[in-house]
Amino acid sequence: MTNLNELSGREIVAMIAAGDVSAEDVTRSCLSRIEARENDVQAFQFIDPELALNQARALDLGPSTGVLHGLPLGVKDIIETIDMPTGWGSEIYEGRMTERDAACVSLCRSAGAVMLGKTVSSEFAAYSPGKTRNPHDLGRTTGASSMGSAAGVADFMFPVGFGSQTASSIIRPAAHCGTVGYKATTGTFSLDGVMELCHSLDTLGFLSREIGDISLMRAALLGDSVDPPVRNSKESPRIALVRTKHWPEAEEITREVVEGAVKKLIDAGAIVEEPTLPKDFDGLTEAHQTIMPFEASRGRGFEYREHCDGLTDIFRAFVEEGQVTSFEDYIAAQDLAIRCRKAVDGLFEIYDLFITPSAVGEAIELGGLTGNPMFSRLWTLLHLPLINLPVASGPQGLPVGIQLAGRHGADNKLLADAQWVRDRLS
Repeated sequence: MTNLNELSGREIVAMIAAGDVSAEDVTRSCLSRIEARENDVQAFQFIDPELALNQARALDLGPSTGVLHGLPLGVKDIIETIDMPTGWGSEIYEGRMTERDAACVSLCRSAGAVMLGKTVSSEFAAYSPGKTRNPHDLGRTTGASSMGSAAGVADFMFPVGFGSQTASSIIRPAAHCGTVGYKATTGTFSLDGVMELCHSLDTLGFLSREIGDISLMRAALLGDSVDPPVRNSKESPRIALVRTKHWPEAEEITREVVEGAVKKLIDAGAIVEEPTLPKDFDGLTEAHQTIMPFEASRGRGFEYREHCDGLTDIFRAFVEEGQVTSFEDYIAAQDLAIRCRKAVDGLFEIYDLFITPSAVGEAIELGGLTGNPMFSRLWTLLHLPLINLPVASGPQGLPVGIQLAGRHGADNKLLADAQWVRDRLS
């Protein structure tokens, strides 16, 4: 029999509802896996097994409280929790208690979830690596910044983890760890109680092993349908292959995986084309690279002023880059993004989704930065919903994914299309 910690979120919720297992059974199974692997993977910033078990026991004593009843979740360390410290991935705030839950945590508790522990985030959800290692190769990085959630899900410590994305902080860790990674349309979920890095870019999302679990989370946070959306069109999906100007910088394995996926989808009946992209599209990566440090230097200005010596050299340099970025350049970058959002929306009158690389290649070795987020920057700036699908392994035996982008606000359509894609690539 499959261990409970290896089941999907949907399977866990269904088994608890049927009385086949208890919330405590599931939580104990997750904790057993954590005990066996945490010293190696280091996915958690904070975990208290008895606190997690007490939550599960309380759920078992009462009636079902919602769509997540008994489901263990990993919570990224930038998200506030009333009963666990929230350190924002920084030594400055290590052990800090906030005496409140973030809106997303509160809603999930109301839906019956167990907050298993706080997962590692890179410093202020930016570039400085955290301690987490890739469960597929402990000498490799996970990508940043939702590293703990990606590694924990990939290593079967829990079925679903919270992530956030400002550049590629969900998509790239998902790609490197071999999980599904979903970044919602920007503005979909409340960010109350979630640390701000960049106010115009920050977005919540989830790491999971199954696409269907994303619908569970959306149901808890939005009141959306608990059932995974399904493509209801008899017509073949129309897919745009978007290599972007960064295509030559992708590793050979990445290009092979994307092109191989496209071939399989064509064989399965999909219509795939390479459209001409909107004017100025090639400037979006640089626009993101202007906006992100500018906003981060303002959003985290207190830490730079009062705790500068407690920042890593990487984050300090990032803030200083934003401080010398002119407001005129920032506004020009935002104007470009607005124009391109309007232009790219027109392509979704023709195409159901875009397919593009998730990351440059396989996860890189530990010891420096976590890699380059170039393949998600522009999509994040466009505020589109994104999903990583793990589809292959590279020459190092590490996961390689593809990134799918959907129309602004059409997240459920993207999820349905993504499931169609995954079914035909598996």
